[in-house]
Amino acid sequence: MSDRLNRRGSLEPHDPRRPRRSLVTALVLTSLALMAVDQVAGADGSSPVDPLRRAVGEVYGPVENAATTVVDPVAALPSWVRSRREMAADLASARSEADQLRAQLASDDYDRNRLQEYDDLTATAESLGYALVPARVTAMGSAQSFSRTVTIDAGARAGLAPDMTVVNGQGLVGRVLRVSATTATVLLVTDADSTVGGRVGSSMKVGFLHGRGDLGDGSRLDLELVDQTYVPKAGEPVVTWGSQDGAPYVSGVPIGTVESVYSSLRETTQRAVITPYVDFSALDQVGVVVPSGTTSDRAVIEVDGSLR
Repeated sequence: MSDRLNRRGSLEPHDPRRPRRSLVTALVLTSLALMAVDQVAGADGSSPVDPLRRAVGEVYGPVENAATTVVDPVAALPSWVRSRREMAADLASARSEADQLRAQLASDDYDRNRLQEYDDLTATAESLGYALVPARVTAMGSAQSFSRTVTIDAGARAGLAPDMTVVNGQGLVGRVLRVSATTATVLLVTDADSTVGGRVGSSMKVGFLHGRGDLGDGSRLDLELVDQTYVPKAGEPVVTWGSQDGAPYVSGVPIGTVESVYSSLRETTQRAVITPYVDFSALDQVGVVVPSGTTSDRAVIEVDGSLR
């Protein structure tokens, strides 16, 4: 019958979506029978159900493999997308860290060089016996008619004035030409219009050094000696002679060493080629010689190397 009695005794129509009890009972009995038969082992240990199991496997195995081939990539897609995103994030993070390390390494070298130059300035103040106002070179180029000048980041507020001596940790750099409130222009000793009085070695013979206008490794100065009979030796040091009241050059500042000597027949004078101690193509930290006790808007390196 397609209909059944409800609790009230009336007939209800059969729901086609629900299996009939007889079908369910038959399926349960069939399953129990197959389980019982499967427990019966043959002489070789095989089960009577094995042929049926193999047949089902041969039919449904390829179907299962095909379904797995189609479904697995789709199921793995979210994991693949997450992995790609994580890999991209890791790669970006690694690149950022590498950039930071490169920047840190570069800045470490720069900071180390600046610290060394500052230490050299302190040693210079102690050895020369002069107070120094430290400053940085911020620009290099011509200023009016002068071809070899630099601009430094200290001016009148730092206690600077024209005709003050400028040095670094290696030796004489030049002299202050003019100042503003916060900057100053420095004429380098290599300028063709620069003249510096110098003394040679232990002989203390004096002369005048003139710049050639060049910079870098090829930078040289010409020394014209006052004593025409004296011939300096290669390697002898040359220091500043000094000016009245220390302007524009204080005495005793290292300038360079004698490279070679030649005679000028036309002028009947002895001249020497001087190699400067300072590398003018790599100027950074410099010090301006100021009177001790100078009022400044920045720390001053005193004669004893202390800061004020």
